Amino acid sequence: MMSYNTLKFAVDDRGVAKVTLNRPDVHNAMSAELIQELLSLCQDIDKDGSIRVVVLTGAGKSFCAGGDLNWMKSNINKTREERIAQTSVLADMLAALNGLSKPLIGRIQGPAYGGGVGMVSVCDITVGVSSAKFGLTEVKLGLTPATISPYVVKRIGATNARRNFFNCRFFGAVEAQSMGLLSEVVDPDQLDEAVEKELSMILKCAPGAIASTKKLVDYVDMHNAKENRVYTAANLADAWETDEGKEGIDAFLNKRKANWLK
Repeated sequence: MMSYNTLKFAVDDRGVAKVTLNRPDVHNAMSAELIQELLSLCQDIDKDGSIRVVVLTGAGKSFCAGGDLNWMKSNINKTREERIAQTSVLADMLAALNGLSKPLIGRIQGPAYGGGVGMVSVCDITVGVSSAKFGLTEVKLGLTPATISPYVVKRIGATNARRNFFNCRFFGAVEAQSMGLLSEVVDPDQLDEAVEKELSMILKCAPGAIASTKKLVDYVDMHNAKENRVYTAANLADAWETDEGKEGIDAFLNKRKANWLK
């Protein structure tokens, strides 16, 4: 994989990839470069069969302060077509994170605002520190949370989205958990332990089955009951035919470890 100017990236011997937003001097605000680098990295991660799970976090005190103000300012003088092209890359990056075939764990070590809340929303599991603050601040700048809205609305629901999109209020980690934005809230000194607990459970599961289940969740969320009956029957039939399915059942019946357990 390529080297990055705005990210840190490492993979351990278990196949755990750690992606760190690395612009701490500006609270990991998303520049055009960071957005493009993160999009490229997601594409590389998806192709790498040795990676089983991804942890997304930020360097320094903040998780992500949203869009970089200089990046926003630069869009004012662009043509409409150029602005759409810029925001389309952001949309592609969020879609790539959301659609990763590996589980994505958000290690939320500090505040997240605007687009940073969007980054939290695309994670499958989110563990945040009790001191973290959140806010959806776009309308205060005369803008809209357009690009992140599909993920934020799905994550926290339309009722919570309406309240927080319209008034730019800040809220804490406990409230974020009550809305579904955070899966778990822990003291700062317990953050890594809590993330490791999530990792250890995921690493016991079959990676191919996880990838298929991620697609399953998205499909059933967007289709009606009749369509879901057809899709889910085929999905399970497919699973029975995979090498993982055969291995997992055989390992269970013979009381041995499946071959994806290290």
